Amino acid sequence: MTLSRDEDPSIAVPPLITVVIPTYNERENIGSIVRDVLALGNRYRVLVVDDSSPDGTGAIVNDLAGIHPGRVELLSRLRKEGIGRAYIAGFQHALRHGAQFIVQMDADSSHQPSDLARLVDASETFDLVLGSRYVDGGATLGWPWRRKLISRAGGIYAGLILGVPIKDLTGGFKVWRREVLEQIELDSIRSDGYCFQIETTFRAIRRNASCKQVPITFVDRVAGKSKLSRRIVIEAIFIPWNLRFRQLLNRPW
Repeated sequence: MTLSRDEDPSIAVPPLITVVIPTYNERENIGSIVRDVLALGNRYRVLVVDDSSPDGTGAIVNDLAGIHPGRVELLSRLRKEGIGRAYIAGFQHALRHGAQFIVQMDADSSHQPSDLARLVDASETFDLVLGSRYVDGGATLGWPWRRKLISRAGGIYAGLILGVPIKDLTGGFKVWRREVLEQIELDSIRSDGYCFQIETTFRAIRRNASCKQVPITFVDRVAGKSKLSRRIVIEAIFIPWNLRFRQLLNRPW
């Protein structure tokens, strides 16, 4: 008699991967991104965190959950609170349900599932893997020069203040080992947008997490509306200084 993986303890079962995708009015994009992630293999699970999108994004995800039971889940929140709070809710949900590897990626297909497989491969060795537009082999397609300048300058600015060797600090395509997310005190994070990406990576580095930057191709959304706001840009100017002063004073989060 031949035992299955579940029955034979000598056969190692690869850890499951939970992909957390925050959404607000992404009905035009969410179906394709979920299907593309699931196509990477049975290890992948998708958790969509939707801030009660009025365009019916949540209903689409519920339909996908019915088609792919156990592999797609909707975490619906009462109101729009920003991408940072959505990610924290998703991370905490994934941790409570035993996820060993947690991915964060955008809902608008800017982050390519074909790149995700390479990030996951690197996570077998590193605590935090960051998809980077700005290391050799990375690229950004479809953005106007002004948007590229804001993103690139913001990452360089934050990196210089914080003294971290990450070239794409504002990027939001990452794979975390659960142990790192458990250590960075998610409940105390209040930043959003670019700053959420900067702060979470900085907290991980402060806790001596090993990091790997993997080149990705970032593609501007083809449907829906960008969520970038002036408030997010202004916040990104000041938050790195706050983080730096806390580091210098050895303040708790």
